[in-house]
Amino acid sequence: MTQVTESSPSLSAEHERSAVAALALLRGAVAAGLGLGSVSVLVLALWISAPTSESSPGGALHTAAGLWLLAHGAELTRAHPLSGIPAPVGVVPLLLAVVPVWLVHRAARDVLVPDVRRPALSGVGAFGLVVGGYLLVGAVAAYYVRGGWLSVRLPSLLFPVAVVAGAAAAGVWTASGRPIGPPPSWAPVGLHEMLARRRFRERAGTVWRAAAAGVAALLGGGALLVAVALVWHAHLAQRSFVQLSGDWSGRVAVLLLALVLVPNAAVWGAAYGLGPGFALGTGATVTPLVFSGRPAVPAFPLLAAVPAEGPGTVLNWSAAAVPVAAGATIAWFTARRAVPPDTAREDAWNPWGTALVAALAAVGCGAGTAVLAVAAGGPLGTRALAEFGPVWWLTGAAALAWTAALGVPGALLLRAWRLRRDGDGRRTGEGEEAYAPAGASAAAVPEKAAVPEKAAVPEKAVVPEPSSGDASREQGGGGRRWWRRSGGGNGEGNGEGSGAGGGEAAGPVPEDGPAPRRTPVAASLAAGPVAAPLPGAVPPATRPPDRGEGGDEAGGVAPYDFLPIGPWHERTARPEEAGPPESA
Repeated sequence: MTQVTESSPSLSAEHERSAVAALALLRGAVAAGLGLGSVSVLVLALWISAPTSESSPGGALHTAAGLWLLAHGAELTRAHPLSGIPAPVGVVPLLLAVVPVWLVHRAARDVLVPDVRRPALSGVGAFGLVVGGYLLVGAVAAYYVRGGWLSVRLPSLLFPVAVVAGAAAAGVWTASGRPIGPPPSWAPVGLHEMLARRRFRERAGTVWRAAAAGVAALLGGGALLVAVALVWHAHLAQRSFVQLSGDWSGRVAVLLLALVLVPNAAVWGAAYGLGPGFALGTGATVTPLVFSGRPAVPAFPLLAAVPAEGPGTVLNWSAAAVPVAAGATIAWFTARRAVPPDTAREDAWNPWGTALVAALAAVGCGAGTAVLAVAAGGPLGTRALAEFGPVWWLTGAAALAWTAALGVPGALLLRAWRLRRDGDGRRTGEGEEAYAPAGASAAAVPEKAAVPEKAAVPEKAVVPEPSSGDASREQGGGGRRWWRRSGGGNGEGNGEGSGAGGGEAAGPVPEDGPAPRRTPVAASLAAGPVAAPLPGAVPPATRPPDRGEGGDEAGGVAPYDFLPIGPWHERTARPEEAGPPESA
């Protein structure tokens, strides 16, 4: 009994780990089931709404499973086409592919969410279990469509495996905080040292973001080209849409098919702008320079955007703005990280590092464009329709060439411009701080120069000596008394101070003069910058106020230069903040 009791915690932990592994496997299977179920519901709804459907519910389910596999990149084969020859279908609807990729990504990410009630899985374990559960459902779907009119080619199933593994790896990486490193333990030591450097990780992240931005710019430009061409050939698109089906259910099916192929059309437009163009069958190629050959174009609304046959015009050549925009995007993303705002010149990237990051981003943009071109094109049948869409290696090479030729020098130019702009801004700020006029307003003077330090809080007041013939009396008839800093000692009539604290002369002090008024300097500073005095006027900081009756004598009081804001009678409420003592 004791042995069983002692081994119970270990058995419980083992059971929890098994339950967590089973849950991860189930999450992968559920993600696959959700994608397959959504496609099945859509196909069954269209089948039910069709008034003259000749297929059975089993045939509709076979079609749904085939479309789901096609969305992962598998190549299908139509067993009984009209010609009697099996025809391949390899064009992947990219918008439909977004659903399964997002589902498997989310499943792998959610498995690694920390939970105090269960043990955590490792990243490798979560990746393997989620991918295993997903591929298990995929294998069942591939076996199910084996005997239908749409069957899958077994060698093409390697592409869905790669898609699922990539999406799951991205989900694990996202759950881990998207780290760059550390590499596996078996990696070379040099790779470990390289990934340990902060600058290397920063530049690697910039390469990734700039490459993704370049691909997005290409796709956006391609989609814009397709939209403009469809508007230009709107009557042809409408005619093909009406010819494909006469009832509303068929037109809805055509509309949905066109929608899921919109990203494919964007890739085709990007390939057209890059220069290689795309193929419309084995005997026709469409480029901005020329449309040559006899195209095998089926009636479909999106294909109405294809330009007219013959040599290209200036409007066709203007499609080159798409790769120019992609190169400028890569240059901007690289220069923005090379010279962040308000950075010092010594902290900016050197030209070689900036050029290397832009070149690597161009390589990533070319690779991403080539992958999209692989998925966006493929065969649609036999003979003339065996080649359809852009050639992936030509499209990727063109994207690399355009973005490298424009992105690298553009990044260097933007880097130099940002350094010069920031340097001019700093020099301008320093000049304004040093040479700000005395009467400038707070809106015209920079923040640092709004209240100059020497003018706001002087160490000692510089007072010109009054001349013998100067009529400096106030209207009340009182004389002036020039005061000195506290701690300067008792001055005589000649104004020489022998203060023990600093030995600073406070200027001549007449025998008869008014006591200085306690003016709060902090309050004047809080009110804003001091306006410039009028010519000939005595500055307020040095002009003594009128002396009333019964004022102190010359040597009776040694006031401070600057006193607190509060009134004198309130400040003397506390002994430590009392004013200077008066002499007897």
